[in-house]
Amino acid sequence: MFFFVIFQIFKNNKAINFLIKASIVIIIGLFLMHTGGLIARWIVSGHAPWSNAYESMIYVGWATMLFGLIFGRKSSMTIAATAFLTAFILMVAHWNWMDPEIANLQPVLNSYWLMIHVSIIVASYGPFALGMILGLISLILMILTSSKNKTKIGLMIKELTIINEMSLTVGLIMLTIGNFLGGQWANESWGRYWGWDPKETWALISIMIYAFVLHLRLVPGLRSRFTFNVFSIAAFASILMTYFGVNFYLSGLHSYASGDKAITPTFVYYAVGIVSILSIAAFVQFKKHFKK
Repeated sequence: MFFFVIFQIFKNNKAINFLIKASIVIIIGLFLMHTGGLIARWIVSGHAPWSNAYESMIYVGWATMLFGLIFGRKSSMTIAATAFLTAFILMVAHWNWMDPEIANLQPVLNSYWLMIHVSIIVASYGPFALGMILGLISLILMILTSSKNKTKIGLMIKELTIINEMSLTVGLIMLTIGNFLGGQWANESWGRYWGWDPKETWALISIMIYAFVLHLRLVPGLRSRFTFNVFSIAAFASILMTYFGVNFYLSGLHSYASGDKAITPTFVYYAVGIVSILSIAAFVQFKKHFKK
């Protein structure tokens, strides 16, 4: 669908429109199947299906696709990008270091707060992931810009940037609310609202980073679509650290992924390299074709 939408920019016809609409129908159907899978797991396990590494991954994938469909009602590119990212998240969830077995809850997780705090704070990763992939697509579109297609691609970049900002705003609100609710749960479980546990600390760092990204437009020198999209990609590193790094590499009260194999972070270097190359190439094209 992503390639169909890209092709539509250069040549729009009935066949391409039909393929894009058919793709959307298929994606919605698969999303409903995904929803059914989560409900079935909830019924079988007897608890909310986001209590371990595997369950939280498939839940993040579901939340990402949900917000992609909500924000992409009038943007085919948003739905296409979200579907790609969701497929990637589900692929990671089914790698061999993730244990899909339905197990008993750890005692500290056997609480109604699992449904309230965890559902909100983990679901917030969905809009952040959506913002990351939209930022990446925007950079790719900037690279593809030429004097002939500048107007069409410029409109699509504007569209994706607006949706990106909406998505990050929703994600930040959810992460902030989830963090406060986590303090309530911490007080009930451990007798304090805040203890500078690695998970708590990195959640706070992520809140501060995304608050900065969303306020970039207030800084004249940083007010551009290129800058915002690059920062929306870079900021997602804090979410990866909050979600993966704390669980697998740092010891704390929130390290519930014990027993799962630690991830080899080799892909991180490739990701940084690819994003850096894309950013440089996009910057050159952005300066050439877009004034603002």
